[in-house]
Amino acid sequence: MGVRVANESVLRRGATLVYEHIRLHPVPFAISVVGAGVFAGCTVLATVVLGRITDEVVIPVFETGQTGSWSLRFAVFALLSVSLLRVAGVVIRRYFAALTSERVQSSIRHRLVDQYLGLPLSWHQETPAGKLLAHADNDTEVATDVLHPLPFSLGVVFLVLFSAISLILVDLPLAIVALAIFPTLAFLNRIYTTTIEKPAAAVQASVGDVATVAHESFDGALVVKTLGRAKAEAQRFGSAVEELRDRRIRVGYIRATFEAILDSLPNIGIVVVMIVGAYRVDAGAVRPGELVQVASLFSVLAFPMRVFGYFLETVPPSVVAKDRLQGVLDKPLPPAMVHSAEVADGPLEVEVRNVSFSYGETAPVLDDVTFSIKGGEVVAIIGSTGEGKSTLAHLVTGLVPPDSGTILVGRVPLDELSAEARTELIGLVFQESFLFADTLRFNIDLQGTHSENEVLKAARIASAAAFVDEMPKGFDTIVGERGVTLSGGQRQRVALARALLQRPRLLILDDATSAVDAKVEQEILSSLRSELDMTTLIVAQRVSTITLADRVVFLRDGKIAAAGRHEDLLHLPAYRDLVTAYEEAAK
Repeated sequence: MGVRVANESVLRRGATLVYEHIRLHPVPFAISVVGAGVFAGCTVLATVVLGRITDEVVIPVFETGQTGSWSLRFAVFALLSVSLLRVAGVVIRRYFAALTSERVQSSIRHRLVDQYLGLPLSWHQETPAGKLLAHADNDTEVATDVLHPLPFSLGVVFLVLFSAISLILVDLPLAIVALAIFPTLAFLNRIYTTTIEKPAAAVQASVGDVATVAHESFDGALVVKTLGRAKAEAQRFGSAVEELRDRRIRVGYIRATFEAILDSLPNIGIVVVMIVGAYRVDAGAVRPGELVQVASLFSVLAFPMRVFGYFLETVPPSVVAKDRLQGVLDKPLPPAMVHSAEVADGPLEVEVRNVSFSYGETAPVLDDVTFSIKGGEVVAIIGSTGEGKSTLAHLVTGLVPPDSGTILVGRVPLDELSAEARTELIGLVFQESFLFADTLRFNIDLQGTHSENEVLKAARIASAAAFVDEMPKGFDTIVGERGVTLSGGQRQRVALARALLQRPRLLILDDATSAVDAKVEQEILSSLRSELDMTTLIVAQRVSTITLADRVVFLRDGKIAAAGRHEDLLHLPAYRDLVTAYEEAAK
């Protein structure tokens, strides 16, 4: 009973999957089904014509040397016409079936990418990039594999219907024998779908694992090479690939077994039909031409029935892949803001009130943090490693919501601002700057909507214009993936120019100038203060950076240990030891 329920569940989910896919692009699918119907009708009609040719042309020629009521010319014309219509049906079916499949894949990938972009940063931090790639590539293709044979399979339904009518019109006992193969096919499919579901799910999971290991190895190529981890990474990748291979081989064994059985059914059917038909012809119940019609009908049914069996085979893997995709698509998105709150002009004030945050079930990284920043003020956040400085920057930007407490930007709660409004108001530059494998101009002006002078000004304030001028093609120089052809300091300055081009009213620098020398850093911070009218929050380590700030917020044990001017905080031993340690480390 359990097997039956599981099998019915797969079939039901498969039917739901097919319906959802078709609903995305119903028109090309409907046209492909029409083509399949034309193919099915012409297939049966061709066997009828062949039977008539046997009775009216072939047998009379052997018996009397003359044709019957059908002339040879008319027989050839009829057979050729039906064949051409059948070919037209095949072309229409295949073209529009492929068009449907590709459009559905495109729609799913667009929806998946929109979901990726809409999900919070915390979800991306917990999900390996390899699995995201596997969802967008392999899972999407497998989920739509069911569409490729579907129009042909529906054509087989028409074919069976037309064939059944044709067989019944020829001889009812012979029709019963011939049509008995279809319940057998359905029974075998019930066994197959039950057997294949779990192995197919294991294969899809292994594909994600292989993609994850590969992405980590390639993305961390520098670490792998410098630490001599190449052999270990190769072994780790090899283990994942071997597991995928073993699981796919197991699925292959299952498919091979059932495919062999399914392939043999039409041939067995032809043998049985010929034996029974011979007796019916001998008894005078069936004419020889009608037996030829039935036999030829069964021979042309063999391949379509195999395609129908293939369609049934694709259902379980497609259902498994769709379930994997649905696990992402069903993730709740943050509520979308219909109307974003209005924020007053000028540099933004920031108020952090009783904010706490933790990652999962771990101890709070930030605990009841409260401080404020005046509009136009430059404030430095300082603390030991792991005190939550970067987390605080993410919270103030709105990338992650706090567990408790409130953050106001421009006197407006952060959760009352839309994502677009936050992007326009707040700029965040990370210590690890991500650059695209494109031109420097593109990496600064991602939207391509700013003038040459605006790009140049942003680069000049970020102290990037000088080294860009030395590049072979200036701003049109293409940098490597992640900006690998640039130094760490150059990447940071390009990322800073990108943020400044948006003219944010609150700029957050998360240790974003750590890779540039102290002189260049001072030039950058001085330019920010003198040329731009905005509030600046800096996650800082260097004393030279801290002294340029109007105030310092000192984080310790996830709380605000102190806040004030740098000179006033030096009397605190913990603060003095921390900044002194940073300074000594810099030497």
